[in-house]
Amino acid sequence: MKFRDRLVRFMQGRYGPDQLGRFSLFAALGLYVLSLFPHCWFLNYVGLALLIWTMWRMFSRNTTRRYQENARYLAWTGKFRKGFSQARVRFKNRREYKYFRCPKCRSWLKLKRGAGEGTMTCGNCNHQFHAKA
Repeated sequence: MKFRDRLVRFMQGRYGPDQLGRFSLFAALGLYVLSLFPHCWFLNYVGLALLIWTMWRMFSRNTTRRYQENARYLAWTGKFRKGFSQARVRFKNRREYKYFRCPKCRSWLKLKRGAGEGTMTCGNCNHQFHAKA
């Protein structure tokens, strides 16, 4: 039996990697790098504890509990991830569109570049404001 087959058989019924595990793995790696600086030796132990916790989560057979932990992590970080992905889209389309924020509800609106001046109406709150593209 090959190593890959043995690994697949061992991981059957175990939770495996997820977004929270990936984040904690990179956080542990970052703590290891920071522990290389003087007077930060204790970060090495924190990183080791985080790495052990991550491995324990990955090899756990209590999949429902690990799924709930990951769902809480995703709910907690959802606003940040959504904001970054929207900012990436705005940055990618910055040559075609000019983006504005509604002064009343703060939602994002886009206007095709070269459209000139005009009155924009927010789709959320129907507030009208002057915009120039």
